[in-house]
Amino acid sequence: MKRKITRSVRVGSLTLGGGARILIQSMTNSPAHDREGTISQIKALEEAGCDIVRFTVPDMETVSYIEYYKQNSRAALVADIHFDHRLAVACAEAGIDKIRINPGNIGGSEKVREVARACEKNRVPIRIGVNSGSLEKRLLEKFGGPTPQALAQSAVDQARVLEDFGFGDIVLSVKASNAAAMIEANRILSETTDYPLHLGVTEAGDAYMGAIKSAVGIGSLLCDGIGDTIRVSLSADVVKEVRAAKDILLACGLCQSGVDIISCPTCGRTKIDLISLAASLRERVEKAALDPGRLIRAAVMGCAVNGPGEAREADVGIAGGDGCALLFKKGEIIKKIPEDKIVDTLFGEIVKLCSENRKDV
Repeated sequence: MKRKITRSVRVGSLTLGGGARILIQSMTNSPAHDREGTISQIKALEEAGCDIVRFTVPDMETVSYIEYYKQNSRAALVADIHFDHRLAVACAEAGIDKIRINPGNIGGSEKVREVARACEKNRVPIRIGVNSGSLEKRLLEKFGGPTPQALAQSAVDQARVLEDFGFGDIVLSVKASNAAAMIEANRILSETTDYPLHLGVTEAGDAYMGAIKSAVGIGSLLCDGIGDTIRVSLSADVVKEVRAAKDILLACGLCQSGVDIISCPTCGRTKIDLISLAASLRERVEKAALDPGRLIRAAVMGCAVNGPGEAREADVGIAGGDGCALLFKKGEIIKKIPEDKIVDTLFGEIVKLCSENRKDV
């Protein structure tokens, strides 16, 4: 797909926007003053494949944690700040990689100017975060509520304030709990600006419904070529946000490395316990946290109708029989395997492919 090329900004050692790979984000939910709990979450998110981690900064004590977090983590770090511009200035001076603010609640123009100056001096980009609960009264009155047009206009207006102060390292984020509104607002921004866009459906829900809403909202935009970084918001373990984000990128054909497991929905012809086999294989792959360096497709198919064809298109796969399966590798039948050996055999072949690919790099 053809992606919209936005301006690029540096977030720590990463490039966000400008056609660079789409970065995955998440946010810690440990208590703000639980320094060890927060660094533990940051490390867990890193291990899961998170590129950028945000944490809340409600006071100067949490500003003082930034150095510790940076010394003990690899991810780019974002300070989430509301109301007190002094915290934003302090975070920029403390070496944070990015700050997230809503200029509308940070204070008057002089306070916003101070933040812009501090970020310019320390080369810290600013993400402007707008959602339906933070819209200015004048825009609510003008558009008749938190419409997509109102959300987009708020983001543009706030970016213009920073631009007027000579600051341009800006990322825009317009979120809503309604996926359709979020999609439309971001399409407006993509058509009218060149700022890199942070995509997400806010207050999406639990691990199940939140992932579905996020896949609809984020995935629709990604398939349009819109978006430079994504965050899946779930009322769940933060690591699940990263896994869901990776799966969305995989489904959109935007994942550069990973294992894509395709499996059929089964029917009356299926004579193996394919549903359990597919679930077990996915669990093994997720626990192993494999990094093949490219996209590997593994097929778990139930019968000889579609199975051989689908498995043949995959790097490795099986087509089920009566209590057994045929193992395919790169279009060739390798052997017949009993049902109780399918997961072990297929997982072993995936691991081999990962190892072979790393040797070729």
